[in-house]
Formats: sequence, structure tokens, C-alpha cells
Amino acid sequence: MRLSDPVVSFILVVLIGIVAGWAIERFMRTTWLTKQIAGARRVLLTSALVGVAGSFIGFHLALLASVPRGSVVPLVAAAIGAIVVLWAWRMVKI
Repeated sequence: MRLSDPVVSFILVVLIGIVAGWAIERFMRTTWLTKQIAGARRVLLTSALVGVAGSFIGFHLALLASVPRGSVVPLVAAAIGAIVVLWAWRMVKI
């Protein structure tokens, strides 16, 4: 198992996005009204999907910046991308 393997990179980026979405939702709770309208599970699923989208954006921006694929830097960029996109998503929703 190597970080340069595309399947391993894909799985790690998806996991980073899901964990970031879950963590943001866990620590920056949504309002009671949002949970009543959309449902608690739907809010968590949406946060996870937005986190995955952000992690893909961060990962691919790091690769576009000519960072080697086998290093840890694209995965760190994936985490930062997920956090930034989740933060922007929450600011737009409020």
C-alpha cells in the first residue's frame, strides 16, 4: 500500500472529507430549526458530501501545484480544502 497508488489516494481523500464533514457538524452544530426541517441525518450526510468535495478540490489543487503524488502534502491540502469548503458552505447557508 503506497500513497502514490491512485486507489489508496482516492480512499484517503474520501475518508478525509467524511471525517472533516462529521467533525465540523459535530463541533459547529446546526440550529434546531434546520434539524427539524431537513432532519438530523440529512444534515450530517450533506456535511460529509461537502467535505468530500472540498477534499477533492484541495487534493487536486496540490497536484496542480506540482507537489509529488506520493508525499503527504496532497493529503494535508485535502484536509485544508475540506475545512475551507465546509466553512464557506456554512457561511453561505447562514
